Amino acid sequence: MKRIIFNLSAFCLGCLAFSQTHTSSVINKNPKSLFDPTPFAFSHATSHDGEGQYVFISGQSGGEGLKHSLSADFRTQVKWSLKNLETVLSEYGLGVNDVLKITILIVDHDQEKLKIWTEEMHTTWKDHTFPASTLIPVPKLALDHMQIEVDAVAFIKNNRY
Repeated sequence: MKRIIFNLSAFCLGCLAFSQTHTSSVINKNPKSLFDPTPFAFSHATSHDGEGQYVFISGQSGGEGLKHSLSADFRTQVKWSLKNLETVLSEYGLGVNDVLKITILIVDHDQEKLKIWTEEMHTTWKDHTFPASTLIPVPKLALDHMQIEVDAVAFIKNNRY
């Protein structure tokens, strides 16, 4: 009987440890005294609860594949920049909900581009708990025809691996 109880206890602890390694501890704050930023696909602030390490992700463009082909279509570049971000996150076993902060650089920013960006953020962040975010309009990026660049800061808990 002791052996059964011990094995059951070990199993329960293992399940608890597994469940904790696959849940995000990102805390989103949207003070009630400020406007609700959720429709605009960001949070006023994010933090992380727990010990771990930050992952700083370089700006991801809308380049497609290994040849880094850039579509002339802004929405296509937005989708690819977010897909590329997800690819880098997955190298750490992370997803978009582990992202604390993003910075978006958009060439010749206007309201139509903001609308497209917001729609694609809502598609990518399915639960609509968005990271803190800063959008910076710029005249040009590193490569000709590059219309968007997205960098991110994510957090990985120590017990994730």
